[in-house]
Amino acid sequence: MGDTVYTNLSAEKPSDPIAELALNLGWTWNHSTDELWRELEPELWAITENPWLVLQSVSRDKLQRLLSDAAFRGRVDELIEKKRELEASDAWFQKAHPDSPLKSVAFFSMEYMLSEALPIYSGGLGNVAGDQLKAASDLGVPVIGIGLLYQQGYFRQEIDSTGAQLALYPFNDPGQLPVRPLRDQKGDWLRLKVLLPGYALWIRTWEAQVGRRKLYLLDTNDPANLPSYRGITAELYGGGPDVRLRQEAVLGIAGWRLLRALGVRPEVCHLNEGHAAFAVLERARAFMEECNQPFEVALAATRAGNLFTTHTPVEAGFDRFSPELMKKYFKWYAEHRLKISLHDFLALGRRNADDDSEPFNMAYLAIRGSGAVNGVSRLHGLVSRRLFHNLFPRWPEAEVPVGHVTNGVHVPTWDSVGADSLWTKQCGRHRWRDSLDHVEEQIRSADDRELWQLRSTARESLVQFTRQRFALQRAYQGAPRQEIEEASGIFDASRLTLGFARRFATYKRPNMLLHDPERLIRILTNSKRPVQLIIAGKAHPQDLGGQAMIKQWNEFMRRSEVRGHAVFLADYDMRLTQELVAGVDVWINTPRRPMEASGTSGMKVLANGGLNLSELDGWWAEAYSPEVGWALGDGHDRGDDPVWDAVEAEALYALLEQEVIPTFYDRDSEGFPRRWIARIRESMARLTAAFSANRSVRQYTEEHYIPLASKYRERAAEGGKAAAELVLWQHEIAGQWRDLRFGQVLIESRQGKYFYTIQLHLGRLKPDDVQVELYADPLNSDQPFQASMTLDHALADSPGVYQYSGAVPAERPAANYTTRARPRRSNVLSPLEMPLIAWQK
Repeated sequence: MGDTVYTNLSAEKPSDPIAELALNLGWTWNHSTDELWRELEPELWAITENPWLVLQSVSRDKLQRLLSDAAFRGRVDELIEKKRELEASDAWFQKAHPDSPLKSVAFFSMEYMLSEALPIYSGGLGNVAGDQLKAASDLGVPVIGIGLLYQQGYFRQEIDSTGAQLALYPFNDPGQLPVRPLRDQKGDWLRLKVLLPGYALWIRTWEAQVGRRKLYLLDTNDPANLPSYRGITAELYGGGPDVRLRQEAVLGIAGWRLLRALGVRPEVCHLNEGHAAFAVLERARAFMEECNQPFEVALAATRAGNLFTTHTPVEAGFDRFSPELMKKYFKWYAEHRLKISLHDFLALGRRNADDDSEPFNMAYLAIRGSGAVNGVSRLHGLVSRRLFHNLFPRWPEAEVPVGHVTNGVHVPTWDSVGADSLWTKQCGRHRWRDSLDHVEEQIRSADDRELWQLRSTARESLVQFTRQRFALQRAYQGAPRQEIEEASGIFDASRLTLGFARRFATYKRPNMLLHDPERLIRILTNSKRPVQLIIAGKAHPQDLGGQAMIKQWNEFMRRSEVRGHAVFLADYDMRLTQELVAGVDVWINTPRRPMEASGTSGMKVLANGGLNLSELDGWWAEAYSPEVGWALGDGHDRGDDPVWDAVEAEALYALLEQEVIPTFYDRDSEGFPRRWIARIRESMARLTAAFSANRSVRQYTEEHYIPLASKYRERAAEGGKAAAELVLWQHEIAGQWRDLRFGQVLIESRQGKYFYTIQLHLGRLKPDDVQVELYADPLNSDQPFQASMTLDHALADSPGVYQYSGAVPAERPAANYTTRARPRRSNVLSPLEMPLIAWQK
């Protein structure tokens, strides 16, 4: 794949202050400009909440008239001044790490959930990407987003009169989205040229402003392209393997070239899932060009600055491409750009390099091209170590190099107006822009009356929203006027309100509540303690099983005894989510453990005082305690056993009947459910900050971004000198490792310890190149035991043989311990870069 590089480029700046406000997606969580757009076009604003569209649609006369009004213009000027002051001020990162080696992070993701005004997302992956970019803005962490601008984005959902899902694909008109073209200093639109087999692909570039941060988007809908190439970025997760491969090449390869064209040189490249893994190759290629180094050295240098976050809990979830497809698109790129053979190229994405039939796995490429790898919850880290164990077959599963950073949500995006007011009163206006040191104790001091008023007001608002949305939905379905009027009066703001909203997929078990429909009806229609239920969610257009579950729910809700107690709200999107997470009392989640890598929907209710009733999976497995919510399951993986599904369904009903509902309706003489409020307080205090994007972005920054930036700078210095030395050492050690073998082992037991003495034949290896350890498998935790052994001396009569000694506590049988040796070097990423290891037999 060839390219055209542009230099000395700058982004087009809006000249009009009101356009500057409209084009900054900071309004998606800072609602200070809402009244401005409502005044311009109230009806359009209410429907779309898209300031740029409002600004494009309002008549020039009306806009000019308003801007001529001193009061209106004064509000615009004041908002601009506050915006610019905030952008110029120091944030957490500048204060906490003033001398950091980290200057820039390039964050690559296939989707971003930032606003309904920019519909380029599908679900959880985009949610995480959008929330982390917003939190990076709040905290001042220097992150740049790279993504794709889809002509259609993900599908919109309607429910027809039979209860079936309809998938619709409205066109995303870039002129109505809050993005603008990137232009060079001559005013020309920045377009990248990438060579594909037999043809050039032109890629247009766009910029979105997200608070202090930039998001660059690429699209192929350029008139200079072939029709099939124009459609590469037509649809998020659409098309077959050929389209998907081309999308990922655009994201990773063209995305990195765009950064170079803009003169941006990030120390850290963060891959949000394996879709973007081609970025590690293009980053290495750029280093080859700049430093005149071979690919292997360039990869060693740049790998140190790459981070791979995997969100996938199952092997089948990783993107794989056939050898034939990879050859079609990457043979020339491998041989002429990377200057390696196609075989070596494909080996980067294979478990067995010599298996010519093995597909190319994008996750394998991401791992081999990164200096750190993480899952998105503690449990998912464990699952990921299991999934990737085959890449490190001689290493214990517990030491597979995958850690975890549990996801978090951007609280200012998901809290309601009422919740924001309460948090501001208790914790201050800028609480989510700092370290959150005192948030827990401050919110815990809120009194019962304030907390219950928050919940009552939020539930009433959700009831009003549900009535309006459901009535409109019934009208779209062609329902009789009487049914539309009935829909506009459903629900009662005093009733316990349950919410379940997510993608409809089998592993999420969205129909668990329907296991016993008659029992659910009794729960919903209890005259003394009634319950109301809101369901929402989409099934992939090709997932017939998921669509069948949606229809099953809608058929259930058409039963006469259920109507008015439960609704299915169509077109689950960001705006609907915001309303649900603000208003529901209990958020229900029923995935099949351990299939929920993290889950973020339940995190969104925390700031709003909602409670969780969820399977012990993903984030809830580490968040749950009886004081903050309710748990399903026994904390063990049970597979897809229908018997166990039935057991958990029964447990869900029992929790609702015996704990959740009675606690909600148990009121004291003042009318307050004190036990319920106590759970609200503990949930808000213990969990909101802990599962916020503020925490996760600070954790990424301190545990990954800054250390990776330092490692990258060290290896890239002097044209990659340290990286070249590392590669030379790797080759030497690999060639000599077969000489290593264990000799005699002596064990003595005294004073409550085992004392080990071993002889180790190093052959041509030097003692400084080898780390010798005592090892034992995990006992009561997920961490194995390991202790370094000390080099005593060389055996005088045996060249190349050395004696090592060490001691361990005699807390378990001596047979539990074994000795091992692995390569040692101060700057090697082991076992990511050096998976060699030898064990005492």
